Amino acid sequence: MRRMTSWLVSLVAVSCAPTRVWPQSPLPRPQAAGVLTPGDGLRITVWRHPELSGEFTISADSTLVHPLYQVVKVAGVPLVVAKERLRGLLATYEQDVQLTLEPLLPVAVAGEVRQPNLYRLPQGTTIAQAIALAGGPTERGRLDRVRVMRRQSEITLDLTSDYPSSEQRQVASGDQVLVGRRSGFNAWRDLIVPLTSLAGTVAAIINVTRR
Repeated sequence: MRRMTSWLVSLVAVSCAPTRVWPQSPLPRPQAAGVLTPGDGLRITVWRHPELSGEFTISADSTLVHPLYQVVKVAGVPLVVAKERLRGLLATYEQDVQLTLEPLLPVAVAGEVRQPNLYRLPQGTTIAQAIALAGGPTERGRLDRVRVMRRQSEITLDLTSDYPSSEQRQVASGDQVLVGRRSGFNAWRDLIVPLTSLAGTVAAIINVTRR
């Protein structure tokens, strides 16, 4: 019985121990900071001109989906270059125009999260922050099973570990983040309790046969 009890305790420990999953291979690096690609978003704020401000999508021809901005190509060049191009366009309507630009990266967050959706996130957003913006994991969500797909690569991260690069890894344009799901298997209910009951039955039978 002592041996069986020891085995049960070991089984509980193994079943409850957290699973660590390290990256199988490095993901491709995100696009160079400040360089936009088609499909990205761009938040433009023009001082004292709310009609020219807003969030706009970059089309396949590298221009913005906007009646005025559609003549300016902003993708594939540093953000400072895109800003000067937009400033030059606006200067034909007003002198000394002041504007700020903020890139927004399309990232799909799905799986076991409360608000799965396609999000446009600022550069520098981490995968953990993207999941939090999607409402966080559901009751069955597994933060130790987070799949990240980027272009032709895929890795599985354990965001519950203290591995620094997993929590600090930043999203890239077009990333797909999927939070894994816990199985319906419950170690205590489906394994430990039946085995304990079986052990008690065996012990009772042994006691009866010894009489």
